[in-house]
Amino acid sequence: MATTDDSTSTGTGATGPGETGDYSHAQILAILAGLMMGMFLGALDQTIVSTSIRTIADDLQGLSIQAWATTSYLITATITTPIYGKLGDLYGRKKLFLFAITVFIIGSALCSFAGSMTQLAVFRAFQGLGAGGLFTLVLAIIGDLVSPRERARYTGYFMAVFGTSSVLGPLVGGFFAGQDSILGVTGWRWVFLVNVPIGLAALVVVTRTLHLQKPSTVGRGKVRIDWWGAAALVVALVPVLTVAEQGRDWGWTSGRSITAYVVGALGLVAFILAERRMGDAALIPPKLFRIRAAVVTVAASVVVGVAMFGGIMLLPLYMQIVHGASPTESGLLMLPMVGGMMVASIGSGRIISRTGKVRVWPIIGSAMITVSLLLLSLTTADTALPLVMAAMFLLGLGLGQCMQPLLLTLQSAVPPTDIGVATSSATFFRQMGGTLGVAVLLSVLFGTVGGNIQTAFADASDDPVVAEALADPAFQETVAGVQDDSSVIETLEPALAHPIQVGFAESMDTVFLLSAGAGLLAFLILLMMPAVELRATSAAAAVRAAQAPQET
Repeated sequence: MATTDDSTSTGTGATGPGETGDYSHAQILAILAGLMMGMFLGALDQTIVSTSIRTIADDLQGLSIQAWATTSYLITATITTPIYGKLGDLYGRKKLFLFAITVFIIGSALCSFAGSMTQLAVFRAFQGLGAGGLFTLVLAIIGDLVSPRERARYTGYFMAVFGTSSVLGPLVGGFFAGQDSILGVTGWRWVFLVNVPIGLAALVVVTRTLHLQKPSTVGRGKVRIDWWGAAALVVALVPVLTVAEQGRDWGWTSGRSITAYVVGALGLVAFILAERRMGDAALIPPKLFRIRAAVVTVAASVVVGVAMFGGIMLLPLYMQIVHGASPTESGLLMLPMVGGMMVASIGSGRIISRTGKVRVWPIIGSAMITVSLLLLSLTTADTALPLVMAAMFLLGLGLGQCMQPLLLTLQSAVPPTDIGVATSSATFFRQMGGTLGVAVLLSVLFGTVGGNIQTAFADASDDPVVAEALADPAFQETVAGVQDDSSVIETLEPALAHPIQVGFAESMDTVFLLSAGAGLLAFLILLMMPAVELRATSAAAAVRAAQAPQET
């Protein structure tokens, strides 16, 4: 008996596989429209909120706890990533994807009605429950539909979505935050409301175009759910992610931080024991780590996450503080990096599609990441923007050669039935590397900037304007508070603003140098990557071929 469809293929808009189980190029493009809308939701939300959060916190009178709006979203999105991957392998991805979009839409609508910062943090946590499935399920669904070798042809579409959201996010967020009201609704609330129509459109398109084969349970026996592993993962990650976001305010060696470390470590031990007990039914099966290509890919994903998120999160800060760009302008100044990512991703994708060779690309990409970050570590407050943007373009070229090839390698190295777990694992470990990396890098930045600013003012004390200002206690208080409110730099005359920019630039150099070290580590890890032959069939077709002899 043949397996049943994940959804019934009805209506003129239905797009399903042909008799061979393969999809045509036109069918895949139709399906991609809905998938990219879902991915756009998640990618846009990562950047649109960052430029408007201060305005939101001021309006809700909760600036002191504004970080929790980000932390709560990050925790739930990260924890649910491997859960979506495993459930997708067991029960099919279309319904899960529709569920994730629905939760994200509801969460976005709730956020727009938040009356306090505490409410916003709770609603953002709910929104994150949906966000955890957006990226993971999109990439896994493409793995079902298209062979790894052919999949490289479609890389450019996803990089275009990612790049567009990276630029549009700060622009749209800055615009909404700057409006008192739009159609009678407070401007910043549209940061969340804008997700609703996009999400509804994605629901319609995905429902009409995406028709997947439901995973067969033939030969699987009783399906087991790894509830203990999921619970242990929560216990392990919540304290770690919380201290990663709050550690600078709490103090990394404070009682609260140490308690978080201990609880997280106990949760990690419990998670490992639960996964060993569940075996193949685990959220992150231990057998994954018996595959050399998977181990190398996961390790590289963690380290690349440090360099990737470090660059994406810190470069806009560098542009705003050191070069005086507005949040909107800093979004536009990120275009060279986004352009580099798209060029490298599309170019490498086409070559991979023709040759089937994938190993060399992340090795070259990690080398480019290392060189670009080393170049950025040499910049000063007076470095011309074109030189900075050239290094950013090189960074984009490196990232574009790491993201998709690493995922293609992992998806080809694991059995087709585990493609969801493999995809979610790569995404999960990259997010963890990025989250922890950004926490460490921001701590280094703000831990050194005070001393660097003082040194810069001492070096500039020969200037009478600077010497006079340093003698004023009120000015010294202003400088001391610049780490909490960098907007005061714009109110100072150039002679006084420049030493502050120099101090920030020197601290940024240290951060970029550490990120370059992460890039070098990724390069060394990727040298151990074995050659992996990309499958010529999609995961769904491979599963059907394997199940055919067992079905009657």
